[in-house]
Amino acid sequence: MEALEQGMRAAAMRDGAIALAALLRNIADHEPGPVACPHCAATMESHGRRSKEIVTLLGRTTIDRRYYVCGDSACDGHLFPKDALLDIERTSFSPGVRRLMARSGARDSFARAEEDLWHYSGIQVGAKDVERVAEAIGADIGQREQVIRTGAMAGQVASPGRPVPLLYVACDGTGVPVTARETAGRRGKQIDGSAKTREAKLGCIFTQTDTDAKGFPVRVEGSTTYTGGIETAEVFGERLYAEALTRGLSHAELVVVLGDGARWIWNLAAMHFPHAVHIVDLYHAREHLYTLLKLIFSSGEFCKARCKEWCGWLEKGEVEHIIAAALLLLPKEENARKSVTTEIEYFKTNAERMRYSDFRARGLFVGSGVVEAGCKNIIAARMKKSGAKWSVRGANDIIALRCTLASSRFEDYWAERASA
Repeated sequence: MEALEQGMRAAAMRDGAIALAALLRNIADHEPGPVACPHCAATMESHGRRSKEIVTLLGRTTIDRRYYVCGDSACDGHLFPKDALLDIERTSFSPGVRRLMARSGARDSFARAEEDLWHYSGIQVGAKDVERVAEAIGADIGQREQVIRTGAMAGQVASPGRPVPLLYVACDGTGVPVTARETAGRRGKQIDGSAKTREAKLGCIFTQTDTDAKGFPVRVEGSTTYTGGIETAEVFGERLYAEALTRGLSHAELVVVLGDGARWIWNLAAMHFPHAVHIVDLYHAREHLYTLLKLIFSSGEFCKARCKEWCGWLEKGEVEHIIAAALLLLPKEENARKSVTTEIEYFKTNAERMRYSDFRARGLFVGSGVVEAGCKNIIAARMKKSGAKWSVRGANDIIALRCTLASSRFEDYWAERASA
């Protein structure tokens, strides 16, 4: 039966391609009247017709379109109006094929996307073609988002219509392997002090309206949107702030910022979300507490007892008890003493962000798992494949594309693009 299925599909695609070619042939190249040069607005002259082969969802087909050259000898403008009409300027792939290439190229390696497109859709394209198209669409998404960000920062944000009870802003960072040229002169974690990665920063916005029967907060289904890129904390801060504005920041009854203890996160929060509730992810706080305990106590029953006691303080948000107890137990050895002091400073700096008992009593999230999962699923799963080395430009294009897909905005983007 499979042979029959394959044969019928091939015949359907072949006949469909013929029908599509006929339909495209009957579409006028442009509106009646003269064609204006896009560069100088002078009247363009027709120089006959040219054919072009394109890959469509139905297979390869050829279209015939008229070629125009600017009538002003000082201008080198030339144009295929029909290419613009059909959205195939400077490409040999139809919009429908490019949409699939973008999706598949964003989800897996470009080589795997090439295989999947052939096996699942019967569309034959090269891995390099998938890369170019996916990155081009990601770049277009990035440019459109920049326009939205600029408008948001200028106060041009549509009202959400109703107040947002509880808006969360979370952010984190993860390394992306890049080419040597992208790390030139940068310090890193390699033995020789060099770097092999650049940090991609990811932010997410989500909302909460209720808690469950046990009092745990419940994230509104489908409310999470993502934004990110390899960029400075300053640029990312504006990106995240603009995303929050588009999600109803100015109409939020309460705003919560979630993150780990990274300094750039809280500098960003202080600048753009100064009136929000700031919460350090409890999991990261526990990691620092375990590090502190190991530095002070040797393993054994006594250490376990102290661990239970100190963890209890942390869960209650009684950070001052941890700091006071640790200061009384500073090691005499210099390096160990410095390490303990560093951990104590971490708790001093973030004390007000660790009032977990109070946060839980208010029904708030105390973990940044949503954005951490985003770092793994949106960035690491695609960008950290074996042997991968990205340019910053290419990485940012794919990150923009994957954020749009993860935010369930890709179909809206494609519809807006088609109607533009």
